[in-house]
Amino acid sequence: MHVDAKWEHFPHGADIGIRGLGPTIDAAFEQVALALTAVLVPPDRVVSRETIEVSCDAPTHDVLLYDWIDAIIYEMATRDMVFGAFEVRIDGSRLTARLQGERVDRSRHEPAIEVKGPTYTELRVAQEGEAWVAQCVVDV
Repeated sequence: MHVDAKWEHFPHGADIGIRGLGPTIDAAFEQVALALTAVLVPPDRVVSRETIEVSCDAPTHDVLLYDWIDAIIYEMATRDMVFGAFEVRIDGSRLTARLQGERVDRSRHEPAIEVKGPTYTELRVAQEGEAWVAQCVVDV
């Protein structure tokens, strides 16, 4: 993990805002993915038992973030998994990533809610000074 990278939630009505911050755009995308996981379960409860590879291609970084969050939610839903570690590489308009996690164990993970998908509400990827910010609101 990058030393200056972090994730957080921000309030947004009935939905939940997720935000990743990091010294690079890759780190910000990794952190926003951890924020997504943290909506469901504390990321430190997730063991890296399996690795899934995903890729996205989009015309802008904002749309790339939307597609990235959507891809993670799709992988969680179709594989009945949660992910606690992410390795992201963004090259121009293309994102390639490795998601590390495990099958959901309801007794250990105790998932609180279900995330239905990303929204375009407050969707933003930007460099602010030395840091990158990647954020959106997810529908729960």
